Amino acid sequence: MASKTPQLKFMFVLLLIAGSLYYAFHNTPRLGLDLVGGTRLTLEAQTNKEVPAITRPIMDSLQTVIEQRVNKFGVSEAIVQRAGEKRLLIEIPDVKNPDEARKQLGKVGNLEFKRKKGAEWVASGISGKDLSISKLETSNTGGWAIGFVLNGAGTQKFAKLTTELAPLHEPLGIFFDGEMVSSPVVNEPILEGTGIITGEFSREEAKNMVDVLNAGALPVNVEVVEETTVGSLLGASSLEKSKLAGAVGIGFVLLFMFAYYRKLGLVANIALATYTLLSYVAFMIFGVTFTLAGIAGFILSIGMAVDANILIFERSKEELATGRPLQKALQLGFDRALPSILDSNTTTLITCSVLWMMGTGSVKGFALTLALGVVLSMFSAIFVTRTILQLVLGMQEREKLTFSRG
Repeated sequence: MASKTPQLKFMFVLLLIAGSLYYAFHNTPRLGLDLVGGTRLTLEAQTNKEVPAITRPIMDSLQTVIEQRVNKFGVSEAIVQRAGEKRLLIEIPDVKNPDEARKQLGKVGNLEFKRKKGAEWVASGISGKDLSISKLETSNTGGWAIGFVLNGAGTQKFAKLTTELAPLHEPLGIFFDGEMVSSPVVNEPILEGTGIITGEFSREEAKNMVDVLNAGALPVNVEVVEETTVGSLLGASSLEKSKLAGAVGIGFVLLFMFAYYRKLGLVANIALATYTLLSYVAFMIFGVTFTLAGIAGFILSIGMAVDANILIFERSKEELATGRPLQKALQLGFDRALPSILDSNTTTLITCSVLWMMGTGSVKGFALTLALGVVLSMFSAIFVTRTILQLVLGMQEREKLTFSRG
């Protein structure tokens, strides 16, 4: 059974590679703003009488609502991250209408139902907070409208309000961000907690209002303090240059390993190629966004991933120098290099944990990318390299495997 262990491990590696290749060919990575173009906005939270100071809970709520609104644009690659104490940096790749994106993200999204008292509209106590869901509908006249469903508390308040207005046939004012959108006359009580907002809406206007209402109102007003549009042609050119630079860099690493360690270097190169594939797939599975900086870090991690193989081989060379046979030297090389590999990578993982817990936005993304790279590099060096060497040593004469000329 022991003699079959290397073969079983090798079959596992082959299945893992095959599965990764299948996933890579049937899925596309998330590309950042600098690669596909789009819009970058910086929003700043504004204080008012009700909110004299911007606190962390307010920014948490603001970020959540903005993220929900951004998702309505249909771009899962969008990034919303903190930029200081009261600013949010928003990157929306491949956005079709930058002006509309800016207007939608900047809307407060405050829905209010008001009743008439004298010549003024006064609050009725029913607002967007009582809303359960809204949806795009058509009115009786064929125009676009916004249907809504209230939650439990909202349904009770709405029933009470319309019961009071119905006998007098009084209007109900519906305001969105302080502006009246309609004022239908209430002729009978509405007890089910459902209704429809009509007006002179285009389909796009009605849909935008639905999206904003479903995402929720902003806890404070925001101001767009910076806006940048990135062209897709520049990103495409940069991506091609990054691919070329990556291919050249990886090629030099592979060439060095083969030239210095001969056939063992070839084994290390196979493990390195496996690491590259697994990392690429892992980044897609974990939702890592590929930016120019991220690609540079990925290429760097490929070069750094070979260090564990070098440490193992150098330890093995030391054992060979004492007269041990190759198979025993490799075994001792792995065993004695393992503590150093684990110690160095554990400290890196601790650093990643700290960055993840205390960092925000791109810092968290870097921490995740680095942690994944560290774990996968250990797997490729310790498991993949070792499995292939065990298989090769069982198939060839030991003398046919040499480290280097030195």
